[in-house]
Amino acid sequence: MKIHIKNGHLVDPANGIDAQQDVYIAAGKIAGIGKAPEGFVASKVIDASGLIVAPGLVDLSARLREPGYEHKATLESEMQAAVQGGVTSLVCPPDTEPVLDEPGLVEMLKHRAKSLNQAHVYPLGALTAGLKGEALTEMAELSEAGCIGFSQADNPILDTTVMLRAMQYAKTFEYTVWLRPQDPHLGRTGVAHSGPVASRLGLSGVPVMAETVALHTILELVRVTGTRVHLCRMSTAAGLELVRAAKKEGLPVSCDVGAHHVHLTENDIGFFDSNARLTPPLRSQRDRDAIRNALLDGTIDAICSDHTPVDDDEKLLPFGEASPGATGLELLLSLALKWAEDCVDGKQQVSRAVAKVTTDAARIVGLPSGQLAVGSVADICLFDPNQRWTVAAKVLASQGKHTPFLGYELAGQVKTTIVAGHIAFQR
Repeated sequence: MKIHIKNGHLVDPANGIDAQQDVYIAAGKIAGIGKAPEGFVASKVIDASGLIVAPGLVDLSARLREPGYEHKATLESEMQAAVQGGVTSLVCPPDTEPVLDEPGLVEMLKHRAKSLNQAHVYPLGALTAGLKGEALTEMAELSEAGCIGFSQADNPILDTTVMLRAMQYAKTFEYTVWLRPQDPHLGRTGVAHSGPVASRLGLSGVPVMAETVALHTILELVRVTGTRVHLCRMSTAAGLELVRAAKKEGLPVSCDVGAHHVHLTENDIGFFDSNARLTPPLRSQRDRDAIRNALLDGTIDAICSDHTPVDDDEKLLPFGEASPGATGLELLLSLALKWAEDCVDGKQQVSRAVAKVTTDAARIVGLPSGQLAVGSVADICLFDPNQRWTVAAKVLASQGKHTPFLGYELAGQVKTTIVAGHIAFQR
């Protein structure tokens, strides 16, 4: 299909474009920007007047819950949520059931996702068999099956020697290891940030040093091995200072933050609101402010949705017993725009927000997506930056309806999502 997107305001941070430009699509790729290719005749014209035309969003953490957890969500529901949120590429962790530690499982997931003809799915393979932290997986075979990196999800490796061997193996093939810095012992029974709020509510805490102790270990192993490591879901000011220093030192590390942690603090637990039960927990206002500043100065490379759909049976429980997680695919764009509105001065607000969920995220994964250059795959998100919408269970396509933002009014509504040149969603 040949598509002409006209009268839209093109925002493409990768190529420094922030101006009104028409976009021409043919054979699933960008055929022209600004000027139509010779002989181009559109089979469909989209009038994007008043809309932002941006690269499709790249989400660095979205649990699709398949295989094994279909009672929480299905591939169909979460892929629909992705395109409804403007997400055209997403990375999924390996903590499914069974775990993504065998090539056949990865190939099956990729095939299922491709058959839906919606967003592109990029699985992370398990770093250790069964995510048990003992025997290494066959990373080379998993990579051939389609894994773009290797992770333990939220499962710790207790033996540092195993972590060292895993990073040495990954370095041999120049694979990226994705790790969430969380000490396996400190705060392992915690459900909230260690601080006055948790104490007042009688909740067990997760201290800041649970993140920083793990970071010290990871960064020392990076120094020794030279392995590229992506740090997932940073949550503390002290941890970000360590990452900032590591980057200045030249270590091959990058990091992301969950969209919830960009805006919320431990106070948003309120009166034991289980929708605010997350991993890592919501931190102090000082930590939240440090996260916002780290996004500005580039210490944090990207914002992810940390999409973790949870069903009612596991969420509608007392705070300490509820399963952690929240839906986020459909909120990612709006929450990124809200960060920019709160923190970025001048006309670059939309461009800075778009960069954190497209170009910068794609760079971490090593994908050519996240940009709208001529010849690149036509993954595009058209959205109205000014239209406001209210977060409610009935408007979310995800099977997971739980988010701490229920009832919030947010700006930025996706109107059309184009994946590889076909219209995957149109409002």
